[in-house]
Amino acid sequence: MTARSHEASARKNFMPQGYCVKCKAKKDIVDAVEETMKNGRKAIKGKCPTCGTVMFKILGGKAAATPAPSATPAAPSEASTPKPG
Repeated sequence: MTARSHEASARKNFMPQGYCVKCKAKKDIVDAVEETMKNGRKAIKGKCPTCGTVMFKILGGKAAATPAPSATPAAPSEASTPKPG
């Protein structure tokens, strides 16, 4: 087995670990699903293999950064336009 195929199989069988609050122990997360939270950060949600409690692990970085809004010219305000009268 080559090093490259060994890495691929290790990634395929990777079980994320998290802390189960009910068991008070660090365990593998079963049925893990990667999600993106409201603030853009990635997280893994799954279940504890022992008690079935929902486990949630926040991952490091943010998801893809949102592109900056394009610069639009500001509309002239009423204060700068002369009023008739």
